[in-house]
Amino acid sequence: MKNHRKERAQAREKAKKLVAQMTLMEKAAQLRYDAAPVERLGVPTYNYWNEALHGVARAGVATMFPQAIGMAAAFDEEAMERVGDIIATEGRAKYNEYSKHDDRDIYKGLTFWSPNVNIFRDPRWGRGHETYGEDPYLTSRLGVRFVEGLQGDGPVMKAAACAKHYAVHSGPEAIRHEFNAECSMKDMWETYLPAFEALVTEADVEAVMGAYNRTNGEPCCGHQYLMEEVLRGKWKFDGHFTSDCWAIKDFHEFHKVTKNARESAALALKRGCDVNCGNTYLHLLGAVEEGLITEEEITTSAERLMTTRYLLGLFEGSEYDKIPYEVVECKEHIEAALDMARKGSVLLKNDGVLPLDKTKLQTIGVIGPNANSRAALIGNYHGTSSRYITVLEGIQDEVGDDVRVLYSEGCQLAKDRAENLAWTQDRISEAVITAEHSDVVILCVGLDETLEGEEGDTGNSDASGDKKDLHLPKVQEELIERVTAVGKPTILVLMAGSAIDLNYAEENCSGILLAWYPGARGGKAVADLLFGKVSPSGKLPVTFYKDLEGMPEFTDYSMKNRTYRYMEGEALYPFGYGLTYGAVRVKEVQVLNAVTGESDIEVQVAVENRGGTDTEDVVQIYIKDMESPLAVRNYNLCAFHRVFLKAGESQTLTLTVPNRAMEVVDEQGNRHIDSKNFKLFVGVSQPDKRSEELTGEKTVEVTVTLE
Repeated sequence: MKNHRKERAQAREKAKKLVAQMTLMEKAAQLRYDAAPVERLGVPTYNYWNEALHGVARAGVATMFPQAIGMAAAFDEEAMERVGDIIATEGRAKYNEYSKHDDRDIYKGLTFWSPNVNIFRDPRWGRGHETYGEDPYLTSRLGVRFVEGLQGDGPVMKAAACAKHYAVHSGPEAIRHEFNAECSMKDMWETYLPAFEALVTEADVEAVMGAYNRTNGEPCCGHQYLMEEVLRGKWKFDGHFTSDCWAIKDFHEFHKVTKNARESAALALKRGCDVNCGNTYLHLLGAVEEGLITEEEITTSAERLMTTRYLLGLFEGSEYDKIPYEVVECKEHIEAALDMARKGSVLLKNDGVLPLDKTKLQTIGVIGPNANSRAALIGNYHGTSSRYITVLEGIQDEVGDDVRVLYSEGCQLAKDRAENLAWTQDRISEAVITAEHSDVVILCVGLDETLEGEEGDTGNSDASGDKKDLHLPKVQEELIERVTAVGKPTILVLMAGSAIDLNYAEENCSGILLAWYPGARGGKAVADLLFGKVSPSGKLPVTFYKDLEGMPEFTDYSMKNRTYRYMEGEALYPFGYGLTYGAVRVKEVQVLNAVTGESDIEVQVAVENRGGTDTEDVVQIYIKDMESPLAVRNYNLCAFHRVFLKAGESQTLTLTVPNRAMEVVDEQGNRHIDSKNFKLFVGVSQPDKRSEELTGEKTVEVTVTLE
């Protein structure tokens, strides 16, 4: 299905014939997310709104993968495609049964509003954990493969993916309905658009969702430049466009670019928004009467939507109708989710305390508000699991009766006491006692979807899901200080979806493992890593900053001093960083081809694992333009590959750096190659000084001169 021009042309013809038989009212009723049935034509009701960020969401039981940011940390394209395929398989299985029972409710269709390929440009954004991180190249590669997995490559589309939220969208949540993101054309084409471009032009994504905000003055769901010139013009997008939910009513209520609902409906439709998630399109007929839009414009959108339904085989059946319900949360899918959690967890610090040897331990203290929390496993936009394994349970299962496990919640996630009538921090002395009676402490802190997430969905209503700063809640910071003061070897397990201030933990903990929101059975994956059944191998898809010093205002969309590509200071933990129990390094690098302005760069990389432990690791290549004043301040990730190496093993890999990596973007947003001299940095991290300090390894540098 990757490039299905022929299938699309056939589906479009069928859609035209079908829509031609509909009345104006019937056509208009197809443009709502909850499309009305046309019984006389055999068209059942259909709800376009479904979610699948990290597993089929909000419609009962499904395999739950780690949150998107945790999957991104695996830096694994093949695994992302597999995740997309599993989601589509389970989505089909559920759809097949639901439709047999005539259940065509919300979250039960085959049009999944995933992935979220916005760039996580600011660590305060509450929804950043829904993305694949801060880098446009990594986001593009993972997003493309996720979409390809979801949509499949058969003549019928397995499920329809949707690239969201188009475009220039990453907070603040509290003002997203009236906010205008001002963005230079350079930043737009260098940072905010590449992932959307890749999903449309490479993965043939079936749908695109517009964002709530305005960008450079125009609302994103009615944007002449983004929707007409770029999406359908430059990129030749031929799928359907959907609004974010109730975004079209923002046109007149908050953005004030239209006077009323009719004008808003007309503006969105004219720009090419086919599905209204919301109810503003109830005014389409009134807009036709007023002469604001024509029936033809409604017809075009209805045809696009019916084309999607034909491509999905919803009218004529397909091989996917045979997918049985038994595949939902089957053993193989659960194992794939566990594998993703193991690969995506990032080891940030290890003074030698890890992996734990249970034969040498009598008592383990497991402490912290996220130690036994199911909420910390699941992220947001999640399904339901038939079983959850918290970190505490994972550790208990792993050690069995051989080692005593003591547990204390230590503190609440953010509240200052567990019992309403108690003193503040009423669980902290129990935490200290637990540490005193343990040989080693696993301290589980962090956030969950009640503290970082989407406006309206979270418990921290004062910040609408965004973070005010990089600190953990004060009660947790006090807990870390009190527990580490006991002096036992302490391993911090952080469950969060974004950069957190870990300066104190870096100084005072023996080990730090970032588990993200690892999915329903994530506690088992964490235990597997802590006890060395598997070596950690995840890499940070975002920068963990020391602090917010010098970072622009949250509302400022310029990329100055943001993310590893533009930052001026030193990170606490850099993008691309993550330790293993092995010792993988790049030995030598060779450019295999004569590089020209038209060619890619073929790079041969020899890697070895000098350590005593088998491990996976991620070879990363960064490129720096040595001449052009238009180049990004630092360098760009331009290739990566996950590799498994046994202890002492060497391998030779060939990686391709795409031609586009040599391009720069000018102030007008045009891309071109502007230089003949480039440097490649090849290693298992980026080439910054801090990564060298943390890993003890330097990247290998190679000069590339264009012929």
